[in-house]
Amino acid sequence: MNGRKWLGGGLCAATMLLGSTVALGQGSSETETVDAITLPADAPAPLPAAAPSAPALAEIIVTAQKRAEPIQRTPISMMAFDAAALAQRGIDGVDKLQGQVPGLTVEPFPTSSSALRLFIRGVGVFDAQVTQDPAVGVYLDGVYIARSTGLALEVADLERVEVLKGPQGTLYGRNTTGGAINLITKKPDPGGFSIVTAGTVGQRDLLSAKSTINVPLRSDAAIKFGVLAKRQDGDVENDGPGGDFGDRDALGLRFDARWTPQDWLWLDYGFDSTYVKQYAPMTQAVLPPDSDKGAANLIKGYAQINTVYASQRLDHLATGAPLEPSRTRIDGHALSLTMPFGDAFQLKYIGAYRTLDDRYYSDLGGGAGSLDFRLDTNAYDGPAATAAYGGPTPLAIPELRQHQWSHELQISGDLFDRQLDYIVGGFVFSEHARDATPYSHESSSGILPAQAALLYQRFPQLIDAVATLALPRVVTFNLRDYRADNRAAAAFGQLTWTPPWLDERLHLTLGYRYSHDRREAIKTYQQDNYLEVQVAGLGTALPLSSAEAFDHVRGERSYSNGSYSVIGAYDLLPDAHLYAKYVEGYRSGGFNLRDPQVSGASGPASDGTDYGYGFEEGFAPESADSSEIGIKSEWFGRRLRLNLDGFWTRFRDMQINFLIPGTLGDTKVTNAGRARIRGIEFEGMLAATSWLQLALNYSYLDAKVQEVRDASGNNVADQYPFPSAPRHSGTASADYVFYTAPWGQLRGSTDYHYTARRDGGGIPGRSDLTYLPSYGVLNSRLAAGDLALGRGRLDLAVYVRNLLGKDYITEAVAQLPQTDRGVLWGEPRTWGVELSYAWD
Repeated sequence: MNGRKWLGGGLCAATMLLGSTVALGQGSSETETVDAITLPADAPAPLPAAAPSAPALAEIIVTAQKRAEPIQRTPISMMAFDAAALAQRGIDGVDKLQGQVPGLTVEPFPTSSSALRLFIRGVGVFDAQVTQDPAVGVYLDGVYIARSTGLALEVADLERVEVLKGPQGTLYGRNTTGGAINLITKKPDPGGFSIVTAGTVGQRDLLSAKSTINVPLRSDAAIKFGVLAKRQDGDVENDGPGGDFGDRDALGLRFDARWTPQDWLWLDYGFDSTYVKQYAPMTQAVLPPDSDKGAANLIKGYAQINTVYASQRLDHLATGAPLEPSRTRIDGHALSLTMPFGDAFQLKYIGAYRTLDDRYYSDLGGGAGSLDFRLDTNAYDGPAATAAYGGPTPLAIPELRQHQWSHELQISGDLFDRQLDYIVGGFVFSEHARDATPYSHESSSGILPAQAALLYQRFPQLIDAVATLALPRVVTFNLRDYRADNRAAAAFGQLTWTPPWLDERLHLTLGYRYSHDRREAIKTYQQDNYLEVQVAGLGTALPLSSAEAFDHVRGERSYSNGSYSVIGAYDLLPDAHLYAKYVEGYRSGGFNLRDPQVSGASGPASDGTDYGYGFEEGFAPESADSSEIGIKSEWFGRRLRLNLDGFWTRFRDMQINFLIPGTLGDTKVTNAGRARIRGIEFEGMLAATSWLQLALNYSYLDAKVQEVRDASGNNVADQYPFPSAPRHSGTASADYVFYTAPWGQLRGSTDYHYTARRDGGGIPGRSDLTYLPSYGVLNSRLAAGDLALGRGRLDLAVYVRNLLGKDYITEAVAQLPQTDRGVLWGEPRTWGVELSYAWD
């Protein structure tokens, strides 16, 4: 942060006054895709001119089933956002979806701001590692993004976002037991030259600029360039050395080319690139360390006196060692070939290559700026470093590198006078990843006098080595090198039959997918613990017991799965559609790189429990089957949209990650015997008038792990609640065009989203330490739009996010030695001013 505070009180007050009576901004005039809370396609007529046409909700076209179709006829519980809604909510990536979709939670990973935890209907992954796949699949223009790390990317030119809820096993394949998120970008248009540019300034020195240029090359070819640049200070000052917590600079680039040399041949190429430089947030300690910290019990008392505790949000903390920046670079290439041969047959190929380079530095210390208690990988100089490394250990920034190839072939079409729709295809995928940290400092802490006296009795040579008795220090160094090679292949097909009877109102769908995965992981890990004493430049260090070493320990497994889906849909009325479905999903097995034990033969872990398995055994695949029934309906000439569904999902061998008690980051992954989630989801939209639209969305979840067997065979399922499965979540929004004139429109919007309390993951039986309290956030926006300027249109908008200044928690941890509960806070009240211009 630069220390400059932008006050915006009058602006916030004005926006609050206007926002209390307004609703959602005008939707796109296009009917191809609109958000679930976009205004009618027909723009309001000038007032008080002739009466406008009857209001109606715009039709929403999605590609959730690999083909374009109205969302109301798609037998999937889902929400979609178009370009106008994305701009209105400031959504330019997956991380901005938090709170926008009931039943979807997006959480930051505590040690890496570029990694996200995604949960849909309570299903997701607590950890982010290259050998464990997510449960929510993310797709960019049909290309699967394999890793949770790097999901906080900046997409320069989004056209639409689709969020699909529940297992999507047949068409999307493995790793969608929770659901899927589709990111769709705008394609080049040979129809004409156009420029769209926008800029934003706001609180905490926010500066953002976005531009896209569409250039026709000929009647059948065009290219498009997009750029998104953004910087903003974080919300917590670092009073210690290095950068400020949460400071972020991002650059997103995109290039697209489209060529249609024949009616039966379309070629699309896309390149996207994201570069992010940011400083990780610091976990704020809330509770002192009263629980058992295992080996860290020796230092937790000293760590406590070097930690800042507060139950309310703090805007100042401090590091001891300099806070270094994290850097993420993501590049992707995608080639799409589409060959339509009438309605009966279409062939489509999607090939892609993506790379990820993530260098993440974090400081998990106590926030007091002390060099006597550190949890970081910065440089360290002392007797322990000399004994372990031969001299000072250098700064080390952990680095994850990953690249992936994917190829998908689809054949789709209609047969028998459109009575039979079909899609069949194949998919192959391969990736290589390496996650490594060179030998470096991990933690160091002094010891309180009571513990020190006991150590001197055990190690009298520590006293003999120095002239004056001094307090000893425990120092830990480690080296890690994790490698993964993953390969997958699948064949899939889905048929939808519309029989000629019942006036063609009945639609029967059968789908099947066969998947095969090969997983290989290699782990190298070394940890060294030392007890050191240093006085007046003199000192000594003695080795302590260390964790089990890994020297290129290899794990290799193959898994296969067959999943099918059965769907029955019935057109009750032209605009009311019932559906019932049974769908199976599958998530691949793998290996836990954070498991401290080589195998089941390693004996008891550090907490004294003999778990009976280790890294080499890995964990098994997870499977899910979901039953769902729902109705999608529109009434009164498409003025009212009401969608309702209920579901029941059962899991077998559900993968559960948990921390080994008393450790900083050692985990186990077990396969639960049984788990289930049931719930109800509702979506409602009303075009009340030609200038007012209201929306209400709600999700109810009842999630329970039913069976987990410990090493003794006891059912300890009550110790493993579903993380991030809020019982209630919802959104309410309104959009209001309150003045229309020949020069343009004045419109406003207000939206509110609520998430109930949810359990956090982590230590078994201690969800009371990692829970996330319920919270609600109100946002408001005022815009003057469609202002004629030259050949284009100008829009000016003012927004306030988190209008009421609600302090809410987005992440909680319990394993740090200095605290039983450390938290990350959500975005505080933030205001901004946007100016955009479209020229065509």
